[in-house]
Amino acid sequence: MSNGYESARGNTVMALGHESNYHDCGEGDPVILLHGSGPGVSAWSNWGGVMPQLASRYRVVAPDIAGFGLTEIKSSVRYNIKFWVQHLLALMDELSIEKAILVGNSFGGALSMAMALSNPDRVDRIVLMGTPCGEFQITDGLRCALEYEPSIENMEEMLSLFPFDKSLINKEMIEARHQASIRPGAHEAFRSLMPPPQEGGKTIVRGFPPKTLEQITCKALVIHGRDDRVVPPACAEKIFNAIPDAQLHMFGQCGHWVQSEKQQGFLNLLSNFFDED
Repeated sequence: MSNGYESARGNTVMALGHESNYHDCGEGDPVILLHGSGPGVSAWSNWGGVMPQLASRYRVVAPDIAGFGLTEIKSSVRYNIKFWVQHLLALMDELSIEKAILVGNSFGGALSMAMALSNPDRVDRIVLMGTPCGEFQITDGLRCALEYEPSIENMEEMLSLFPFDKSLINKEMIEARHQASIRPGAHEAFRSLMPPPQEGGKTIVRGFPPKTLEQITCKALVIHGRDDRVVPPACAEKIFNAIPDAQLHMFGQCGHWVQSEKQQGFLNLLSNFFDED
């Protein structure tokens, strides 16, 4: 499937005052795919390669989270995890989804955990992929994303830190992500997630404290690439150890894009997990 910028355009619905872009395909139990953060990210760039396979058995909804992709960005809105939870709930209401499986990549995983904590009645189970947890020193990948200034060259440099196999990065992907990154307000939305860089010192990134995750009652599948240069693999172990009903799978020779780098293995894990009682 194409990674082109226009491919990111799907359906539109108003949710929490935002004209929200989303993809909706297949029939069956609802599965919501939540993308990560970073310059130029969208639901399509994260999930376009796996949506057709998942849609053969499930209703698959992949939204552009408010402030990202082609969903409306408002300079008057302060984007934070509380807002994103409310936006996702509004989107689910508009699409008549009472309860769903959430599959979250990186920041999308943090949003999935926030949903499971604040609205457990709307969440069936969660899949957390490359998701931050606890405190850690900013990685090369996150620092490059935080310091990104829009250009084709800078986008290529940033993307090179995400997968283990750099051959996954092509000119079309770089151009599409670059085009999305220059939308007014897009980078500001991403920076609202990240701590300001500390000159000459350690910049600390903070995810959900493990103690908080002990309150999650639904099933959780934790997936991570052992060679992730964006979110440390140790985060996956912290999440696995904290959530009571959790399982963990770590892929070797894999970076931050598990769904692309280990696509069939990723889909197999999801299929088995979704079928569990």
